[in-house]
Amino acid sequence: MIVRISNEGQYRVDDGLQGRLNALDDAAVAAVEADDEDAFNAAFEELLQVVRTQGTELEDDDLDASDVILPPADISFVEAGEEFTGDGLIPEPAESAP
Repeated sequence: MIVRISNEGQYRVDDGLQGRLNALDDAAVAAVEADDEDAFNAAFEELLQVVRTQGTELEDDDLDASDVILPPADISFVEAGEEFTGDGLIPEPAESAP
């Protein structure tokens, strides 16, 4: 899966991390809905950290399409309220066939 962090770059992230990323995304959505800025900042920073440390940054000339686009690290809580809604930004992992 390719994840773009706006104003930063693209990262190739192992599909096995999709569940963890989705859980952090859900935590960010829940924090926004609860009007809890501190909880949002913690969840979003961890989400970005997982992408940065567990993903492989792609070169600028790599033109692969992003599967997920995350807002920039400096997103305000007000802006987050517009982005982190409903099911969030990271799709639920596909269930594997038996």
